[in-house]
Amino acid sequence: MVDATRKHSSSFPDGLNMEDKKVKAVHGLTIWTAAVFIVGEIAGSGVLALPSAVEGAGWIGMVMLFLCCFISTYTGDVLGTAWCIIQDRYEQYRGHIRYPYPAIGEITYGKPGRYLVSFSINFTMYGGAVVYLILASENLQSLFADVHKDISFCFWLLIVAGILLPLSWLGTPKDFWPIAVGAAVATGTACIILTTNMVIDKKDLPEVVHDTPGFVSFFTAFGTICFAFGGHPAFPTFQTDMKDHRQFGKAVLLAYMIVLCMYIPVSVTGYFVYGKDTQPNILQTVSSGPMLVTVQILVTLHLFCGFIIIINPFSQEVEEIFKVPHHFGWKRCLLRTVLVALVLFGAETVPKFGAILALVGGSTISILAFICPPLFYLKLTKMEGDWEKIEVPLHKRVALYEIVFVGLVAGIASTYSAFAGLLAPGAFTVPCYINITAASGS
Repeated sequence: MVDATRKHSSSFPDGLNMEDKKVKAVHGLTIWTAAVFIVGEIAGSGVLALPSAVEGAGWIGMVMLFLCCFISTYTGDVLGTAWCIIQDRYEQYRGHIRYPYPAIGEITYGKPGRYLVSFSINFTMYGGAVVYLILASENLQSLFADVHKDISFCFWLLIVAGILLPLSWLGTPKDFWPIAVGAAVATGTACIILTTNMVIDKKDLPEVVHDTPGFVSFFTAFGTICFAFGGHPAFPTFQTDMKDHRQFGKAVLLAYMIVLCMYIPVSVTGYFVYGKDTQPNILQTVSSGPMLVTVQILVTLHLFCGFIIIINPFSQEVEEIFKVPHHFGWKRCLLRTVLVALVLFGAETVPKFGAILALVGGSTISILAFICPPLFYLKLTKMEGDWEKIEVPLHKRVALYEIVFVGLVAGIASTYSAFAGLLAPGAFTVPCYINITAASGS
């Protein structure tokens, strides 16, 4: 954790120290379980899309993987430090808070800061949930193709949403940590089998050929890579549920090292084995057989678990807006049912996960992962009040502002590229409900 937090550990508005205020929770996530939640949130769709993203960016895409991982780890720690500072300074933000990231935005930049963060989180989590629903439905359709050929992808979306609905009613991350463990273990095992499958494919394929990256393909790839490492929207929610929220930086570091160990073998192997033939979903590229079926089952398990993790912060903030009680009840079930229905509508409208993934990664995840954490932290260090002032070394300020600049420029370029890809000839996908209406009409 960044050293600035230590200066504030004994500086409260009312003059009491941390131990007096009993900030540590008796029950909650540990470093390991928080890390598992982070892995479970971000590793599913990313690992499937990264081989295509690396191909779209060229060999530099492999460098981008390491850079995005390093920067995301650092800004995740900075974001965690900002939340620690706020909890030290303001008593009302200690304990469980449903909207920690928007609260950071409001304290630093007022209502505009909160609205920007809230919109970005909701758009990111909504888009991510849509991607998870689409991928899970694609996998199940493929797995059951020989048994139920008459079930279309659009109906699989309905089936998967119905299965996930009761699970979405679970409370906060500390209430469903086994789901996060299942997601992480499933993805790790799937990556090992998938990499092995690709290596075996290599001997039966001709010499690999790569496309020359263009502006649109390069920055679309950047958006996809950002999405693959963009767990920041849920980070403060996980941190709030930790026994000791000051240990969150260690959880972030541990999680991203695990994720990188999953991403690198799959991405690099896919790039060198399939080249330009790599599909947006790598599972549609590898050869069929028992290994692919096993991977599809494991990835689907992760997507089911990941859906619950990724939609939870979105649900909690909406519940706060509508004053839904914290305990389990019909109001929570009703509201979260509506949210799952909205996710289903998005998946039925744009049943093409790659386009959504690149758009979300290039726009709101760039804001939440690269732009907001440095700006919020630096603003907190400049604020005056009944607390010790934080001195930020020059080299650290320069590094944080560089991250903001790179995130802003690359985010704008990748968002433009994602829109360009969506509007390109032949890119439009007819919504499911139009297809169904047309079929019933004929």
